[in-house]
Amino acid sequence: MKNDPTATIESPKQTRTLPKTLSESEVDQLIKTAGESGTAESIRLVCLLEMLYATGLRVSELVGLPMSAIGEENQFIMVAGKAGRERMVPLTDPAQKALKDYMNVRKQFIGADEGGRQSSWLFPSRTSDSGHLTRQRFAQLLKDLARAAEVDEDRVSPHVLRHAFATHLLSNGADLRSVQKMLGHADIATTQIYTHIVGEGLKKTVDEKHPLAKKTGKPLIGVLKLESRETSV
Repeated sequence: MKNDPTATIESPKQTRTLPKTLSESEVDQLIKTAGESGTAESIRLVCLLEMLYATGLRVSELVGLPMSAIGEENQFIMVAGKAGRERMVPLTDPAQKALKDYMNVRKQFIGADEGGRQSSWLFPSRTSDSGHLTRQRFAQLLKDLARAAEVDEDRVSPHVLRHAFATHLLSNGADLRSVQKMLGHADIATTQIYTHIVGEGLKKTVDEKHPLAKKTGKPLIGVLKLESRETSV
């Protein structure tokens, strides 16, 4: 054939896997369980969780925070992100309180260096080569916490809590541009993936709660698409 019969056919779009996330109640359960023992390790873990859920930091950004990153009266933190881009992220009241409580026990995690100076890291560690808590150790602590809180440990990680931060903000009416700035995304298209998660949740709510869906016994979104198609024909 002289002409390509497939020239007008659109190529299939590449699907993008949606990020895993947690419900608000699951995050609350993790934080509540983390603080049950009241030990220094428990207080530190609550602080890590509250700060991660309040800011959406990358795990490497969180564990590598220097003391100098803490803003006035613990109201915000200054984060040095990818490519040296610095951003200011506010802390919620619970995160501010958790940080204050942690500062009272922080010295228990500090080992003085050869010069006798104290660690400059917010989350110091005596055992790591970096001098601060490692992301691998934090991930391990989260897995242990998930089992104790009876939350599926395969769904819990520092990065999933970052996803939960963004998803819950958008679900509760935050604008996309603000979420982009707090996450430190250079391109807003990266942040837009979270709108798909929120959209899936809204679709599920409509299918479960709308009276028309209950009458038909079928997903309402599919019914509306079918009726629209029949009307146009």
